[in-house]
Amino acid sequence: MIQLIYKSLFCSIILLLTGSAPIDAQNSKNLVATQITNSNKTEISETVKIGLLIPSLESESAKHGAELAIRIANEKGGYNGIPFQLITRSTAGPWGAGSKESVNLVFEDEVLAIMGSLDGRNAHLAEQVAAKTRIVFLSTRATDMTLSQAFVPWYFRTIPNDRQQAISLIQELFRKKETENVAIISTEDYDARYAVGTFLKVADSMNLAKPKQFLFQSSGNNIQEILSEIKKFNVKSIVLFGDYQFASKIIPALKQQNMIQSILASLSIIDNKKTSELNWTIFEDITIISSGHYFTDSGIEFQKEFKKTYGYRPGAAAAFAYDGINVIIDVIKRAGPNRDKIIDAFAETNYKNGVTGEIKFDGNGNRVGIPDLMIIKNESPVALKKDY
Repeated sequence: MIQLIYKSLFCSIILLLTGSAPIDAQNSKNLVATQITNSNKTEISETVKIGLLIPSLESESAKHGAELAIRIANEKGGYNGIPFQLITRSTAGPWGAGSKESVNLVFEDEVLAIMGSLDGRNAHLAEQVAAKTRIVFLSTRATDMTLSQAFVPWYFRTIPNDRQQAISLIQELFRKKETENVAIISTEDYDARYAVGTFLKVADSMNLAKPKQFLFQSSGNNIQEILSEIKKFNVKSIVLFGDYQFASKIIPALKQQNMIQSILASLSIIDNKKTSELNWTIFEDITIISSGHYFTDSGIEFQKEFKKTYGYRPGAAAAFAYDGINVIIDVIKRAGPNRDKIIDAFAETNYKNGVTGEIKFDGNGNRVGIPDLMIIKNESPVALKKDY
């Protein structure tokens, strides 16, 4: 029976994604009622299951952060003596895999909530499944503003969104009095495009002079062209949007030209998903959105335990995933293993022990607050004090 329902839902989601008729709301409600929990009845299984979506099996950093949170919670007794269990699925493969694996987590694995360390495109697919099956989806990596603008009441994120990061970066430009001759260098990928679009909107609203825009080709063949244009326009400040691989190419190129511009960057450039530490030498003197876990007391303890367990220092992906699982665990402990009650309890979250800082959510599921900044000095992150 469950498999028939699962197949029916999956086919409906594919129709939804291809532009055909949406899933009927009443049918969706009936499907949810077949799960191990509903608003009238709670059945406790042998484990309390939490789902995790990662972009590939090689994306172990977030997985390790989540696993560590589960292990520590179980050492403390789990949920009333019942252990928590992490069910991990990868969205690697053809377009639409995010939907398929989300459906599997809901109907095959029967998880109570889903956490995703996914890019914006795959996060949208997981969010659509969550919307139709009424299950919490907590994003710990995607910063795309449109995720929260879909107004799904059970969508939340622990990572600062593009607008929050843009405000923090622009405030720093004003603090440095570098509001003229600003340039943006970004990659071609989905997340970077949306981050740049949001940055430009925020810049306009804050009366920042319109920045010059440069698109970094994935091949890296146009680096010299970008450098020449930066010199030509007498650029004073540069803001970077892209991933760690992009940063490892463009930042050394800028420094090799002895350019004196100040360089700022979004959180994504230190989002190293693999089991290796960041090469902080690359980022020397770069101002970056802070993930927070380098400076909080709980974050320092987390780093020690993580390195002891996995052999490398955790980056932002691991830290946000660790916090994400702990928030889900905290909600389950408050609400019980009941999906409907978990949804209601999420909106009331006030998690003060986050390694990335205190976690609350606004009405659209965004994490409350403007992120701090850090600057890399002597190959280590240093918290940047705000004077505004």
